[in-house]
Amino acid sequence: MAGSGGALSRSGLRGREAELGQLAELIASVARTGSGALVLVQGEAGIGKTALLTEAVTRAGAAGWSVGTGKADELHHIVPLSSLAASLHGDPPLLSGDAFADLAGGHDQRIRLVERLAGAIEAAAADRPVLIALDDVQWADPLSRFVLKQLPTRLRTSPVLWVLTGRQGPADPPEEILVAATQGELPSLTVPLSPLSGEAIGQLADDALGEGVDERVRDLLDGAGGNPFLAVEMLAGLRTAGASGEPVPPGLVVGVRGRLRSLRPGTLRFLRMGAVLGRRFRFHDAAALCGRPPAALVAELEEAVRAGLLDDDGDQLAFRHDLLRQAVYVDIPPSARKALHREAATHLVLAGHQPIDAVSHVLEGALPGDEEAVALLGRAAADVLPVTPGLAADLMTRALELVPPARPSRFEVGERAIVFLTRAGRDREALRTGDRLLAGRPSPAEFGRLQTALGGTLWNMDLADELLRRTETALALGGADPGTEARLTALRALALSRGHDLAAAREAGENALRAALAAGDREAHVLALSGLGEIALNAGENAVALRHFTALSAVDPAFLPEEVVARTHMDDFASGERLLLRAADPGGAPRQAMLLWAQGHRLLGLGRLDDAEADLVTMERLEDDVQVPVQQVNARVIRSRIALLRGDREAARRHLTAARERLAAKPNPGNTAAVRFLEAVHADADGDVRLALDRLRQVQEAGPFMRWRLLRTWVDRAIRIALRGADHGLAEDLAAQAAAHAERNPGVAGAAGVAAQAAGLLKNDPALLERSVDLLGASPRPLVRAAARADLGRALLAAGRTPAAAAVLTRARAEFAESGAHGAAARVRRDLARTGAGGRGAGARQRPVHGWEALTVSEKKVARLIAEGHTNRSAADLLVVSPHTVNTHLTSAFRKLAVNSRVQLAHLVIGLRDT
Repeated sequence: MAGSGGALSRSGLRGREAELGQLAELIASVARTGSGALVLVQGEAGIGKTALLTEAVTRAGAAGWSVGTGKADELHHIVPLSSLAASLHGDPPLLSGDAFADLAGGHDQRIRLVERLAGAIEAAAADRPVLIALDDVQWADPLSRFVLKQLPTRLRTSPVLWVLTGRQGPADPPEEILVAATQGELPSLTVPLSPLSGEAIGQLADDALGEGVDERVRDLLDGAGGNPFLAVEMLAGLRTAGASGEPVPPGLVVGVRGRLRSLRPGTLRFLRMGAVLGRRFRFHDAAALCGRPPAALVAELEEAVRAGLLDDDGDQLAFRHDLLRQAVYVDIPPSARKALHREAATHLVLAGHQPIDAVSHVLEGALPGDEEAVALLGRAAADVLPVTPGLAADLMTRALELVPPARPSRFEVGERAIVFLTRAGRDREALRTGDRLLAGRPSPAEFGRLQTALGGTLWNMDLADELLRRTETALALGGADPGTEARLTALRALALSRGHDLAAAREAGENALRAALAAGDREAHVLALSGLGEIALNAGENAVALRHFTALSAVDPAFLPEEVVARTHMDDFASGERLLLRAADPGGAPRQAMLLWAQGHRLLGLGRLDDAEADLVTMERLEDDVQVPVQQVNARVIRSRIALLRGDREAARRHLTAARERLAAKPNPGNTAAVRFLEAVHADADGDVRLALDRLRQVQEAGPFMRWRLLRTWVDRAIRIALRGADHGLAEDLAAQAAAHAERNPGVAGAAGVAAQAAGLLKNDPALLERSVDLLGASPRPLVRAAARADLGRALLAAGRTPAAAAVLTRARAEFAESGAHGAAARVRRDLARTGAGGRGAGARQRPVHGWEALTVSEKKVARLIAEGHTNRSAADLLVVSPHTVNTHLTSAFRKLAVNSRVQLAHLVIGLRDT
């Protein structure tokens, strides 16, 4: 038959001219504009997705792009970053070997990994466009899926094109990735592949069998339903049939079975062992499952390759298509599959593979009571916990399911499951798991360990009273080992930090620290120091808190953000900056969201409103990414305060609404008090003094410890509200609180200055207010200093000392304006107008919505640096902020300037210089 040896390499491209045109246009657009994009090719198995992706890769490579391509595997969808690794470390590698090794060593947590990957790809894209392709993304491992939801948006300002293929289905990984890209304003395209037309299928027949294919063959190909892979397999079968004279029925599985029947029994068994191992597998692993040495199976391998079922790349074998592997796999009886998977897991472990490499087989083949499987799942879960805590929790939960209730190991496995569920942010599930285990009558020692494991869960859920009850019950029961008892004691102190008797809490914390040191238990040590730090903060003793948090970060660098914030409370901003720079090193503290919170807190104190808000925006996004909300309520409260300082009442109200929504999910006393105080500030701004007073009283009644946390630098606003509402008693209480805070923090200029300001407001005493300004002259807090100057200026004006008032108010307005607090500056301007000096103009300066002048000062700095050729990393180093924050500034700048790439930004900035 003429043409019977024709290649079928373009089988997925017949009838795909329109889709090829879309991809070609997108490739050209990314190269031309220098901006990123993402395309998702969707369709059923065998519809031609891989062929289209391969063509895109070929065209980009021919155009001089850096290209990386990989394929996710159905059976190996658990190993962290395994799916995406091939796309980044291909041939030639998109990332250098040294860079990839560095990334592999940096898997301390997901956000840091994303940042380091982004930096490496951004650097590669500076030389030429980059295409990253991943086939069958529906089977991507959890870490790869996480990275794919973050990186494309993070790199939207660089010429990086992401080409993904996946099967269609709601809430599947491909759709999640596409939604994340769309929400991140990344240009995205979905290319759905529908069945091929009869004409295109006919072209496939002509390619395979030559022109003039008879109608019988064309009718037979109708059974492929427009699926090019099925059509190709049927055509391959027709080739075989032409040689043997046997008819080939339609249908892939039937067709593959027909080909399998022609194979020798040994080859068939070899293929089945390979199908158990996955789409890609190693020759010696399949040989081991066959129970034969590899040398004895060379003939079987050659036959499988000749039959068109396997490809051999010299390193691994691979079924030519997932559907071929599935067709072989479904012919294995289910009970045999389970046994073979269990056998495969054992072999892989004995052969030196990592536990996670065998987990997929364990999940398919383990039966209840399989202690070896339980141990393997536990080791794999521990390995992946830092980078995929959700997967680690799933593995430990499965391990617990495999342990029969009567087994002594059940409580130990359950304890680890609780800890891993808590790390994954699945607190309610952790609590349910713990309570089920506690209902199983554990021994006193096991009871204590389970309650210890639940300590972090209950703390995360803001159930301090329940935490106190459980720890005291466990301690009263006794029977715990010294380390567990020390942890329980520390957890009890932590729970007491939320109570009213802070003296008792402090004593409990000191006892816990002694017990932890005596037991030599690191976790108890961390818990005790954390509790003591919390207690000190709640007592307003910032120097004591700093001592404990400094000791804590020395024991565990992950708590460095707490030390930064504690130093900020002591007005030690310089040390805080040095700590943040240390945390930026590869070996620094891994809690990226909390680092951003600490950095934002520090920048707010320094009056850098734009940078502070960018850090808080980024922090909130990162907490959303990892689904562990910690500071979201406080972040929205501060952002609302920033908006009020700027004079943007609409934004301030949006943030108040968001803070209330987040409060409903995490209604602890601190969050509640913060939102209530913000409501008081808004009510005061709206002229509703009665509501403002009501909310302020609620804050005071929430517990004395909240006053120290909340009103350190806000007490002046609270006193003004109390005085406007004629509640002199409340004003006196607030002023006394500020004085007590200064006494507890001697040598802190900010605390002393705020105390003098509070007393001056209460007594309407210009001398005290002037002393406040003098004291705050030694403080690095410009907004606090400007507020004190404004109060002094008003008092001087009321006393008839107009020239002095004008001078003080002029400086206050300048300090507010320099920090970007144009709303506060406008209020001072109105007071200044009464002096007759510099009072023209009213209202806050309104920044344009679009164009260069719409950019904040920080956004302009970032834009200039990026236009000069800096990467996000190098710009962050120069500005002493995080690359995440630079990305936030840059994304906002792109939106305001209506540009889509760094190239366009550079042209715009150069144009501004020339004008």
